Amino acid sequence: MDKNETQGQQFAINVNLDTTPILYTDNVFMATNPDGLMLDFGQRLSNTNQMRIVSRIGMSREHAKKFVVELGKLLAITDGHGQTGQEKKN
Repeated sequence: MDKNETQGQQFAINVNLDTTPILYTDNVFMATNPDGLMLDFGQRLSNTNQMRIVSRIGMSREHAKKFVVELGKLLAITDGHGQTGQEKKN
C-alpha cells in the first residue's frame, strides 16, 4: 500500500473482459537496474524452442519490493486451496 493511501481505503476496479484478456504464461524473464524492474511474461510455442512475450510489466524498485511481499502473503494464505476456495483433500 502506498504511504499516501489511507488504511482501509477501498477502490472500485473495473475490467472490460472484451479488451482485457487473461494471458497465460509459463516463463518470466526479469531485468532490473537502479531505476526499476522489467518483467517479460512469455509463452512457449507448442513443442518448439520459441517463446512469445505475451505481456511486459515495468515498475519501480520500491513497488517491486511491495509486490513481492504481497504476492508472498497471497500465496501463503491460498496454499492448499484450489480455484473454488475449498481446501484440497489429500
